[in-house]
This record gives sequence, C-alpha cells and structure tokens, in this order.
Amino acid sequence: MDCCSLDGARDGDRFRSRPRPRSNTAPTAGVSVPRRFSLRPWLLFFALLVAVICPGTAAMRPARVTELRQETVGMFYHGYDNYMRIAFPEDELRPVSCIPLTRDANNPRNVELNDVLGNYSLTLIDSLSTLAILASASPDDRNTGPKALGDFQHGVAALVEQYGDGRPGRSGVGLRGRGFDVDSKVQVFETVIRGVGGLLSAHLFAVGALPITGYNPRRPGDDPLEPRPIKWPNNFTYDGQLLRLALDLGQRLLPAFYTKTGMPYPRVNLRHGIPFYANSPLHEGPPGASAGDGPPEITETCSAGAGSLVLEFTVLSRLTGDPRFEQLAKRAFWAVWYRKSQIGLIGAGVDAEQGHWIGAFSVIGAGADSFFEYALKSHILLSGHELPNRTALPPAQGGGWMDPNTLFTPLSDAENSPAAFLEAWHQAHAAIKRHLYSERDHPHYENVNLWTGSLATNWVDSLGAYYAGLLVLAGELDEAIKTNLLYTAIWTRYSALPERYSIRDKTVEGGLGWWPLRPEFIESTYHLYRATKDPWYLYVGEMVLRDITRRCWTPCGWAGLQNVLDGEKSDRMESFFLGETAKYMYLLFDDSHPLNSFDAAYVFTTEGHPLIIPKEKARPVSRRRRSEQASRKDLTVYYDETYTNTCPALPTTIPLTGSITAARDDIYHASRMLDLHLIADSHHDPDAIGIAGKDLAKSDFTFYPWTLPPELVPDNGTCSKVFQPLEVTLEFASNAQQVVGGSSFNFMLGSQNLERLTTDRIRVSSLSGLKVTMRLEEGEDREWRVNKVNGVPLGRDESIIFDRAILGEVSDPRFNLVRDSVVVRLQHLHHVDLLPQETDEGEDDDLIILSEGFDDGDIDPEETEPPPRLETNTEESNRSASGSGTSHITELGSLVKSLLNRVVASLDPQDYRSASTALPGSGKTSLSSASYPYYNLVFNQTAVTATGIGAAPLPPVDVPTGVRIPEFGPVPGSMLPWHTVYAAGEACSGSLPEESSRDYQVMIMRRGGCSFSVKMGNIPAYKPAVKSLQLVVMVSDEEDEGEDEDYKNSGYGPASGLVRPLLDEVQLTPAGIQRRHPIAMIMVGGGDMTYHRLAMAERVGLMRRYYIESSGTRVKNIIVDEG
Repeated sequence: MDCCSLDGARDGDRFRSRPRPRSNTAPTAGVSVPRRFSLRPWLLFFALLVAVICPGTAAMRPARVTELRQETVGMFYHGYDNYMRIAFPEDELRPVSCIPLTRDANNPRNVELNDVLGNYSLTLIDSLSTLAILASASPDDRNTGPKALGDFQHGVAALVEQYGDGRPGRSGVGLRGRGFDVDSKVQVFETVIRGVGGLLSAHLFAVGALPITGYNPRRPGDDPLEPRPIKWPNNFTYDGQLLRLALDLGQRLLPAFYTKTGMPYPRVNLRHGIPFYANSPLHEGPPGASAGDGPPEITETCSAGAGSLVLEFTVLSRLTGDPRFEQLAKRAFWAVWYRKSQIGLIGAGVDAEQGHWIGAFSVIGAGADSFFEYALKSHILLSGHELPNRTALPPAQGGGWMDPNTLFTPLSDAENSPAAFLEAWHQAHAAIKRHLYSERDHPHYENVNLWTGSLATNWVDSLGAYYAGLLVLAGELDEAIKTNLLYTAIWTRYSALPERYSIRDKTVEGGLGWWPLRPEFIESTYHLYRATKDPWYLYVGEMVLRDITRRCWTPCGWAGLQNVLDGEKSDRMESFFLGETAKYMYLLFDDSHPLNSFDAAYVFTTEGHPLIIPKEKARPVSRRRRSEQASRKDLTVYYDETYTNTCPALPTTIPLTGSITAARDDIYHASRMLDLHLIADSHHDPDAIGIAGKDLAKSDFTFYPWTLPPELVPDNGTCSKVFQPLEVTLEFASNAQQVVGGSSFNFMLGSQNLERLTTDRIRVSSLSGLKVTMRLEEGEDREWRVNKVNGVPLGRDESIIFDRAILGEVSDPRFNLVRDSVVVRLQHLHHVDLLPQETDEGEDDDLIILSEGFDDGDIDPEETEPPPRLETNTEESNRSASGSGTSHITELGSLVKSLLNRVVASLDPQDYRSASTALPGSGKTSLSSASYPYYNLVFNQTAVTATGIGAAPLPPVDVPTGVRIPEFGPVPGSMLPWHTVYAAGEACSGSLPEESSRDYQVMIMRRGGCSFSVKMGNIPAYKPAVKSLQLVVMVSDEEDEGEDEDYKNSGYGPASGLVRPLLDEVQLTPAGIQRRHPIAMIMVGGGDMTYHRLAMAERVGLMRRYYIESSGTRVKNIIVDEG
C-alpha cells in the first residue's frame, strides 16, 4: 500500500462523515496548547472559532459518550436478566435455545465445558462485581446506579440462599447443600479466577473496601479485616458470607496442590479431591469416587493455569488470616518461573507432576498469558504491605485439615516480596521483547521455540490482545499502542477477533475462527484510554459495542460467534461476558467512575474482578516490635536502569487535532498488514446494525476503527516507511558425491550437513548444498544475522559454526572469510607429569589417562597458589610472585592430576590400564605407545591487540587449519613456535636486562604502575632474530569470567571483556631512540594466575581468529572454528 497525503475534505466519496450538531459546550474544549506556546488574542479567537465550527476535532461529545454508556448498561442487563430468569441457579445460559447450560454429565471428559461449569451458579458469581461497578453510575433517567446496587444485594442474598452462609451450623446449608460440596471435577485455574475471585471481589465491595458511590457501610474506626454486620434494604444482613464461601471453595481446591513440583494438578473434584491422580500422596478411593475406566488422568497444565493464582489466593489469605493459600499460589508461580529456559522464556504447557515442559512453544497468548499478567499485578497488589505470616495452625477440631505447604521448604522473604515479582516481570518482558517481538510490517509477537527463540508459528491469538493493557500498567506505552493497533485492525476486518489469525497467510488460522465474547481486546482498549485520554479508543469501544449488538444479540441474551467469517452463533453465553467484557466496556465510557480515580493498590484479576488488600487498622506498636523492625534487614529493592520503572507522562495532544493515535505515522501499517484497503465495507447498513444512520461514521477500511469520523484524521497525514528488513539467500553448489554423517538427534534439522551441538549452536560440516538466509539488522552496529539455514529458522541468540578448513576455498564478496585484527587466541603449553609417584610406603599412585583438553575454567584458582616463572626480573616481580618455582610447578601438576583423577574415577579401570605399555627396564607403565611420561595441557586465552601510533603488527604466526596439538609427546614448532618466556613484572623501574629481549621470545608484563608506552620503552634494543623477542603479553587484573557482548554474539564464546591497550606514542628504546623494529603487544585478563601460568609455560603461540563478511558487513552469528 502506498502512503500518500490524506485529505478528507477533498475526497467526499471516500470520507462521508455523519452530520454533527454544533457543540453547546465551552468552545475551548479539546484544544490543548503546549506550555511553550503563548496564544495571542486573535489566535485564541481563531482557535475558539475552529473548535465551534469543527467540534469533531475535539474528543467525542459527552452526550455521545453517555449514550454509549447507557447502551452498555442495557447490553449487560439484557444478558444478566435473562440469565437470572432462565438459567439461575445453574452455571450459564444458552442464549439461542433459551435454556440453562449445565455440566455434560454424559461425557465427563468434555473438559471444554466441565472444566468451567462447577454447578455453583457461576454466572451470578462472575457478575456480582460488575453490578457493584454499575452501582456507581452517574445519575440518569434510568436510575442505573440504585438499581444495580439493589441487584447486587439481591444477588448476594440469592447466592447465600443456594449455598449457605459458610458457617458450620444450620445456616451454612443452602438449598443446594453446604457451601460448594458438589460432585464436580473442575479446573483449578478457572475455579480460582471465576469462583474464588468473584466472591472475594464482591465481598470487598460489600464491606466498602472497594468504592461504590453513595454506599458507605464503614464507620470511623472500623477494621476492614473484621467488618461489622451491615443491614441492607432487602432485609439481608451481610456479615462476610461471601468471604466464608470463598474460603470454603478455596479449601476444596487444596488437594490439587499435593504434587512434588509445587504446581497444582489441573483438576480437582470439589467433593472428593483428587482420587484420579494415582501418583499424588492423597490418592485414595473414597466411597462413590474412583479413578474410573479409560486412559489415566492427564497431568498437563499450563504456565497460566499454574502460575496465575497469586492475586486471588493472597487476598483470601490476608482476609481470612489463613496463610496456606498465599504460600501455595506463590510457590506455584515460582515453580513455573524457575523452569524458564536459558534465554529467559517459559513454555505454554507443563507437566504438574514431573515438572517438564510439554511442547516447545513460547507465546504471550493462550497457555502463558496471565502468568505475565500476575507477575506485574502481584507486585502492585503486594506493594505497601508487610511480608505475610507463614505459620498455618490447624483449627482446634483439626478435622479435614490439610496443608500442602508442609511438603516443601518455606518460601524465602525475597520470594514473598513484591520486588521479586517485579523483577520476574521485567525479565520476562525483556525476553519476550528480544525473542518474540517482531517489527516486520507492523509490530507483533511471534510464537517461538522455547529453547532457541527460533520462529515456530506466525499467528496471533485473540487471548494475546490482553498484552497491550498489561504493557500500559508496566509503563511501556508506545509498545502497548503498537500492539493494540494490530488487534484493532483485526477486529475491523472481522467485526470480532478470531481465535487465531495467520500473519503469514492473512486469514483465519486453521479454521479457528470462533469468538466466544472474549474481553481481552476491550480490556486493553480501556487501559489505553485511561493512559492517553485519546478519543480514538472511545471510537474503538463504540466499534466493539456496535459489532456485538449487530452480530451477537439473541432474544435471550448474547451468543458467542462460532465463525467470525459467516456469523454463525454458538449457543453459549460465557460467564466472562458479563464479568469482564461488559465491565471494561462500561468503565471505558464512564470517565468519572470512582474506580478510575481510586488511589490505592488495587488490581483487576485476569477474570476482571477488582481486588485489594485492605490496610489493617493501625494498632499501637510495642517497643519490642519496633526494635524487631529496626533490626530486620531491609529486602533488596530491585532496580535496573535498563527497564521501565516509572510511568510515562500523559501524551500531549497536538493543538487543533483530536487524536494522537489517529495522527501516528505508523497507524496504517497495521491496516496494510491486514489488507484492509482491499476489504469491502459491510458496516453501513443502519438496519443491520440497529442504530440511527446519523450516528454511523461512513468510510472505507483505510480508516480504522470503522466508527472513526474522518475529522479526527489529519488532512495532511503521511505514513512512515514500513519496516521490511533486507534479506538475502546464499546457496552453495551441491556435491552429490560427498557423504556427511549426522548426529542421532538431528532429525529436526532435516539435513546431513547440519549438526546441533547445543541449544544455541549448530555446526555446518559441509558447504555442499548449503542454503543460508541472512537479514540485515540496523542499529548501533550494522550487521547481518543468519536467520535461516537450510530452511531451519534460527533464534536471535543462535549461532552457526563453520570449520575454517571448509571455508578456505570460498572467495565471494557475499560470503568472505576475514581475519580479525583485534582479537586473537593466546595458547600456552604446559607439561604435566602423570607417571605414578612412589609414596613413603613404596606404593604407587594410580595411573591417570585423559584424552580431552582443559581450558581456564577447569582449574580453580582458590585451590592452589599460582607458580612464578624462574626467569624473572626479580626487582619488578616481587609484588606478584612468591615461593620457589619448583614447589609451585609441583603444586600445579598435583592440581591437574587431582582434576584428572576426578574425571576418570567413574571409568572402568580396564579402559585406561589397557592403553598403557611398559617402559623398558623401568617396571612402570607409560601413557601411550610413545614413551613420553607427560600430558600436554594447553590453555587458550582470548587476547586483544594494541592500538595507537605505537602499535605494531603481530608476528606471522598461526596454527595451521585442522591441526590439533597432540595429547602426549612433543609439539611441533610450527604450532607453538616460542619456547622461552621472560617475566618482567610491571617493568616500570627503568631498563630491563639486555638478555630479556635478546634471549627470550615472549615477555610478560603486569598491567599498572606506568603507561603502556613507558613499559615498552624499558625493553632494551636488540637485533631481530628467531630466538629474540617476538611478542609482549600484557596481563591485566580484569578477570576472564565475563562475556564481551560483541564477541559472544559473533560466536567467539568467552571474550576478554578488555579494552584495547593504547600505545599513544611511537615505540622508543631505553635510550630514547625510535625503535626500528616495533614490538607487537597483546593484552589478556586473568591477573596473577594468568601471569604465573605464562611464566612457567613450555611453549607459547598465537591462533588467529576469523569472521565472515557479506558485502563488507559482518555476519554476527557465524562462528569460525579455528580447530
């Protein structure tokens, strides 16, 4: 789609706006003036005139907002009244058949239905908090507020009548039984968020902890945790019945938490517990319940199902004083989080019994959605409160008491703190932004491999629409706006959100085209409007309301869509439609609602129920308690400057315009992604929509939402460039005669010349037929990244390894092997005597054989003191060397032998003893057929070259391609050519001895004490020769433990993390004469340990590093293995 100037005034055919009456409001409404701009009287008059003539440039008219709010109330009551009339006390309503919807008794494995419907009046419980919110409606001719408050109180009374008041006596028995003692196997997650959450939220409204306009049951001095009885106009006395019922329901879920992982089983029977999970400690068969025939009960849950219980269970624990629930929910959250992959992603499916991931997808939508939501919202809910009491004492009678927490170690203070949940959110969001977030065409989130981050599928699901609202709460406003734009475009195209939409195919994914009245999209729209006050979101809400009215209305309620393409209705009104969708819609259109200005740490649960932890009534603090508080160590407050830790300022509206969002230069990227400009408009039939034609905005789909009046769009708006990164594909010639073996676990790669080494490393063993796709990534450094190899997608942190041997003959500007001029590998060889040593008793130590090399990480510097080199400048090295060289060499050999012993301890002794042969006349054994009684131990260390006018090129030394250092015996000089090392200390106290440069090939110095140029100037002049000085190695105190990001992403593995040493002066001799033959210098990290290792090295050499360039630009995730 070409972006061009958009001028609604000159394009009457495209933009037909509805007539608008003149505004009766103040003419300055909607005109925002920047503080730096001072309006002169004549300019102010012009602005007022424009506002009067063109009221569409301001926000949506208040009268229009009032109409939409009242229509939303009518929408809610059309569903609620029909449910109470037709379906109550059953769970849900069939709006097409006009009958109740109950559990599927004939098919217990119909989990789609039975997981949710627990036979406990679910829709009423889910609707109570919405009624409480409607009770704060502004005065109107329909008496909405008082009516909703009365319906709320009647609904509570009806629920208590059915299920009792939660007490142990006769009053605890209702028409349907005592509490929720029903033989229903339900899903733990759904029961918590709908049942427990709905009851708790209604209780908080009932006792005044959450605001209802005109309803003030609390008196000064009341304790919100111990409310007094409240007499209602319907002659019902509320004294905490809903809280006791929530406790009853929560206790019936406790058996599900008897697992060894801490994550709850996915299902539980509200009467019998979990007899169907054979491996649980509670597995037993009570009368009337059994595991039954058929396949075993599945133990698969999801990250959202296991980790999204913290809000409801924490509030339940804090209100009842029973800590079991809070600790169980938090433990389940951390059990999921601690299983994240090495790249910080969590999966969608997880086995609650075994703890392993099921499937390899990482998503933001179905399966993981509310886990991220509860990470951030748990931080909000817990903020400002003391750490919880974690001691659960059984009641005096002790009957039926259970506490799964006793199976586990108690959670730490950090795991209970709000800061820990904020940190989890920040890390989760960072991983999502790195691996799932794609800016191609328009920002969206892909589904990737959990372990590698590589693309798995390219569709978005309707549940993922919540994420924009979560980003708003996290302060990530711009990302939230971009995310919501895509879902707005999808809704505009389908007048609903299909369950899945394929980004690749631009259609409904796999026939999954249903929309069961989900709330996530309108939820995010509500949060975005609260954060921006942009009227654009009011028109989005109007679009949703119009489409629901047009497509989902039935005489008995509201039906979900079985297929968004043809409008086929499903015969079900999910409880969340009244509990969430209608609630967020109403709050969007009621700007003055008390919840919208409630200054407290309350949150909406994933089911849309407002929850808060009431502040305990202030009590006098004893001197002892104050002392304990003063002595307690404060928890570490999490902070990272790279994360968003504050909310952004409210966006400023451009003067004389109405919508910031409509004026964005990327707003049409989403519509282009959906091909909205190619879709015929079907919204302009007033009779089909059921509203007056004067209230219908008419334009084609280039503008979205389709209710958006053209006046809100700038008449000179232009589009920014659509992001479509450059990609190139290189294909190497195929050699049919070449046969390459593959690993046994490479079937997913589908190619014989690819071998997966680790989760983030793939080795290419042959160029024959290889196909590489690279993407050019713009940023601070312009680099290529391989994103596909032989059609296999790669994650952002995956790398491809090539042997340098197979790249030697490649000569092409699009794939060019380049020697690295900055980073090299320093190699130093040590001989370790592995022959058995005779003890005082005349016995021999065990023989040790090893066939693998070691790197720096194999030796713990804490276990031994580093030995110095015998040939040292004693005046300079006293600071860093101590003890005799012989003793230190012996200690290093002993340490290495000890390490080797650990490796071979588990091997069959015959495996290595059979490899040894007798030494002639010695009566001892050797390590190989060659009579060399020492092992070649090679240390590889990353080094950086010097820079500046005094820097000299490195000697022409490199390890030949494909050649490996033998494990035993002599090492050819071509591999490690230098065999004499001089340890010069800091080399700052004047000229070094003449022999230091004349007779030694490598000189090592300690960094510090003076400049690099001074150190180099203290090296005596010498005649260049094979046996004279070739290289100076500067040893820095910086450790080699970190990873330099540039070289890690380039596949070079651990890098020095060092800055290149600067030689800012030309090299001079001690006499002050410019050196005719400058000396090459490199720097390594590692401090004293590295210095002493180099001092005792038998041989030293350099291995050059290489990387791949394409058209002069580096490919950052190709590793060239030097061999």
